[in-house]
Amino acid sequence: MIVTGSSSGTGFETSLLLARNQFFTYATMRNLNKCEEILQIAAKEKLPLKTLQLDVNDDLSVNNAMDTVLKENGSVDVLVNNAGYSLFGSLEELSFEEIRGQFETNFFGVARTCKAVIPTMRKQGSGTIITIGSLGGRIGLLPFLTQYHASKFALEGFTESLRQELAEFGINVVLIEPGTIRTNFENNTKTAKNYKPESSPYASTVQKLFEGVQSITASSSHLRDVAEVVLMVVNTPNPNVRYHVGKDAESVLKKKAELSDMEMEKWVRESFLEKKGFIR
Repeated sequence: MIVTGSSSGTGFETSLLLARNQFFTYATMRNLNKCEEILQIAAKEKLPLKTLQLDVNDDLSVNNAMDTVLKENGSVDVLVNNAGYSLFGSLEELSFEEIRGQFETNFFGVARTCKAVIPTMRKQGSGTIITIGSLGGRIGLLPFLTQYHASKFALEGFTESLRQELAEFGINVVLIEPGTIRTNFENNTKTAKNYKPESSPYASTVQKLFEGVQSITASSSHLRDVAEVVLMVVNTPNPNVRYHVGKDAESVLKKKAELSDMEMEKWVRESFLEKKGFIR
């Protein structure tokens, strides 16, 4: 088992849950200085878990990590693509360097790790690739997260096509779509460098959005909810293409199926910008 972005959040919980179920797990992360907590837990509980440096934005780092896994285990059965972050800001105020950075991690990082494990899985005739996408890959839910939404939408088409590409080799490709998660994701959000609340023409709308998002935290899921879906997929011989996680995701997808595009847009604005909450 290889899990990317395991220093905190969903990757942290997923790595521990897999190891607690006796799957030997490589909890990988860009910065190994952040591995102390997960290693302490693994040592205390005597878990089959090891940390490994892997930066999804770096070809050499990804290839070195995969070489280490193959040298030590001879196979790669499961890859969990979890590394990612959100980029907050209006398109007008974002630089193209920031936009490219969003895609480099959230999309190209996934493509890079998949490309690294596929040859081994193909030769094995088996394997499972799980990518942590987002409800935000099914609907452009929030303003000022346009690049995040775009990167997650890209993973939808990527997953569907890659499944067809790899089906004859016995490789499962699965997308997990969480809604709002109680995590440090907010702390893992980068804000446009050019955004200045005191002068931005978007400042009032940004404030409304922050207040609206806070009003729906009661519907958010726990990190473990996502980890448990990963575990379920790992234990399922023929998993589905997608799994959504959370009551909020369920509510939004239900509305999306019922409403026209314009009605859905109105419902989103009422839910978030007008702080009416989810209309169930």
